[in-house]
Amino acid sequence: MTRRALVFGATGAIGRPLLERLLAAGWHVDALSRSPQPAAPGLRWYQGGFQELPALPDRVEAIFSCGPLDHFARWYAASTIEAARVVAFGSTSDATKADAADPGERELAGRLREASERLFSTARARGAGPTLLRPTLIYGAGSDRNLGRIVALARRSGVFVLPGDADGRRQPVHADDLGQAAFAAVDAPSAVGQAFALPGGEVLAYREMVARTLAVLTPAPRLLTVPGPLFALVLRAAHATGRLHGLPPGAVARMREDLVFDATPARSAFGYAPRPFQPDAAMFPPA
Repeated sequence: MTRRALVFGATGAIGRPLLERLLAAGWHVDALSRSPQPAAPGLRWYQGGFQELPALPDRVEAIFSCGPLDHFARWYAASTIEAARVVAFGSTSDATKADAADPGERELAGRLREASERLFSTARARGAGPTLLRPTLIYGAGSDRNLGRIVALARRSGVFVLPGDADGRRQPVHADDLGQAAFAAVDAPSAVGQAFALPGGEVLAYREMVARTLAVLTPAPRLLTVPGPLFALVLRAAHATGRLHGLPPGAVARMREDLVFDATPARSAFGYAPRPFQPDAAMFPPA
């Protein structure tokens, strides 16, 4: 019997590799996009966003959410759709930004936690099996908002400056590995009712992550490290003169923090096996 899936965020960095795996495995897929998309065998596109959704199927075997968790959780709670499995993406920011100095970041962490609770309570009430996937810093074509900010700043001046103590550990995760994780989790009984952190396959210092990213660009911007106090002065001057855009204070503070998560539960539940950090130039096309 052919199984049917409903996929939100199907044209995004995570949604596209998930879509490819579902179709290759013989699923029939109903997918959401804000813009028209080309038809394909086994694939039906619906156009619209959460504020203006078209009529969707009454029942599917699985729902996948590859976009904003808060919007999806509100829609799911208000919908009447039947689905045995729900696999949704959140973020480890629900933990890493919970005590951030920036009010906006704390508010984001709160929204993510609230959305997670709404997702699980709604699924339990309907007898559905929910799974929440919480990636760390995502990279890959079209998904490098964090690294993309760094690249944009470095290209603008030909140099990127870091404090000498920017050694907080990171685990960047490729979007394709996240698509594979969602595809594997939907059929894993031990993933039902659980939330999993999804870090990348390598732990590296923030400075090394930036160095590898800049090295794939042509021409490659220079990476400079300066003492922490001098960096703070330069940063304040850049903000005051309006020369620094796209790098919020919270992001700078976290350069020194370890943001590391354990992939063992996901590995045990559905064979999660992410790749090491491998950026390439195609991920950062010139503006």
